Amino acid sequence: MAGGSGAEREEAEEAVSGAQLIAEALKAQKIEYMFGIVGIPITEIAVAAQAVGIKYVGMRNEQAACYAASAVGYLTSRPGVCLVVSGPGFLHALGGMANATMNCWPLIVIGGSSDRNQETMGAFQEFPQVEAGRLYNKMSVRPSSLEVIPAVIEKAVRTSIYGRPGSCYIDIPGDFVNLQVNKSSVKYVECCLPPPISKAECSAVSEAASIIAHSKQPLLIIGKGAAYSRAENNIRKLVDLCGLPFLPTPMAKGVVPDNHPNCVAAARSMALQHADVIILLGARLNWILHFGLPPRFRQDVKVIQIDICAEELGNNVRPAAILLGDINTVTKQLLEEFSKRSLKYPSNSEWWKRLREKITNNEKRSKGLALQKTLPMSYYTVFHHIRELIPKDCILVSEGANTMDIGRTMLPNYYPRVRLDAGTFGTMGVGLGFAIAAAMVAKDRTPGKRVICIEGDSAFGFSGMEVETICRYNLPILIIVVNNNGIYTGLNADTWKELLKFGDPATCVPPVSLLPNSHYEEIMSAFGGKGYFVKTPEELQNALKASVADKETPSLINVMIDPQSERKQQEFPWLTRSNL
Repeated sequence: MAGGSGAEREEAEEAVSGAQLIAEALKAQKIEYMFGIVGIPITEIAVAAQAVGIKYVGMRNEQAACYAASAVGYLTSRPGVCLVVSGPGFLHALGGMANATMNCWPLIVIGGSSDRNQETMGAFQEFPQVEAGRLYNKMSVRPSSLEVIPAVIEKAVRTSIYGRPGSCYIDIPGDFVNLQVNKSSVKYVECCLPPPISKAECSAVSEAASIIAHSKQPLLIIGKGAAYSRAENNIRKLVDLCGLPFLPTPMAKGVVPDNHPNCVAAARSMALQHADVIILLGARLNWILHFGLPPRFRQDVKVIQIDICAEELGNNVRPAAILLGDINTVTKQLLEEFSKRSLKYPSNSEWWKRLREKITNNEKRSKGLALQKTLPMSYYTVFHHIRELIPKDCILVSEGANTMDIGRTMLPNYYPRVRLDAGTFGTMGVGLGFAIAAAMVAKDRTPGKRVICIEGDSAFGFSGMEVETICRYNLPILIIVVNNNGIYTGLNADTWKELLKFGDPATCVPPVSLLPNSHYEEIMSAFGGKGYFVKTPEELQNALKASVADKETPSLINVMIDPQSERKQQEFPWLTRSNL
């Protein structure tokens, strides 16, 4: 007797393609956004993704696409997907994979590869992608069959968000994309569980609280790991309860608002150099914090390290206390501990007095630079006017050398996860990819929130053609190019012309120079956005007001500044180098 009804047999024999399996598996894992560039062999995957409701954004370069997908992971705690073609397309995305893993952001990269039956034959764009991907990813894998694709994708998503987040790569042979298999043979899996929340040992929490209570010059350093863990409410309570001075790392700005009275960012060097106890909340003692070593830190500083990654604990400086666990949960544990033993660091202490004096002096110096009337404008003048006119709740994307560094000090952030920059890897070229990702997420989750991308002219050049992507998807991003005609510093037009009299620019023009007075705003105009070329504070104010008021149209303001404008003199160089 024949088994099963006709309907049951039809369902059992229903075929599904590799592209459909990939799209459905991603959707099952609650993936919302995909960025990439289509081509052989992955075009059908993008089409299938759209068919199941995943938003696909076609970019102009795989590197920018990968940066965008990684930013989605940071902003939403769910990885974005970067879809790339084989060989060169995969290689272009490696920078984004490395950047995501270094920043501890979840990311999934899906790369097409050559057909299985052509391996070792010199196939089109053949390359050992799985092997190459292992250097940059938490997981690099090729599914052994169509049937296991959902399980592989579930593991990749789970791996990307569990523990210390990072990038995962999935390699898809070209012949898998249109190959079909019966649905009944597919190993379907449910959405992975949320990342487990781990607590620190109670004894470690008690020890840390005791060290903090006995400190004379404490400092709380907030890292972007705290921003990722959504720890802002508990950290704000800890700061207010204990009266601790705090210093955010660049992308942690806004976890506690920059205008909070306990923020000592304007006295950063002094706070780091003289603190006797430092509490690291999701921050690493890497180059950004000068490795925690003298002369930037005290030789006898006691470090309390709070991190989700056990391997990070003790790097460069032996900690006085280690609290392994989720930043938000551990902060809550500290709050509970301090509810038992009241601690309120006195606001009239000598430590606070010295910090406030340094803050006042530094802010006075910056204000003096910002209010200069000289033309061409300086960085400080430009950022002064930007600060006065942009929305307080906007998402700020920043990259460039002086543009990013000075902008960090001049532009306050009041909310968590609203600043995206070059990050732990110091990556240039991330700006427009990050801005596109932020605009896509904002459109869905916080409609009306503006995305403002402030770039140096050199940084803009890395991914400037993504302006077309911005206009194609009608994302009302405001790009501000702070244009000094160069990398670090540039030349004015007259000096440039004089130098060309000496011969070929390849031999006589300084390597840091870019073409003077380049009209980057015309790139935006070419694709239907609005472009502004400004040289004076009045022109900058007018362009900013018009761009902020227009919430429908992308715009680019090209701001010409003094080519020799630099950051004010610093007590220490920004990059700690070895003394060899």
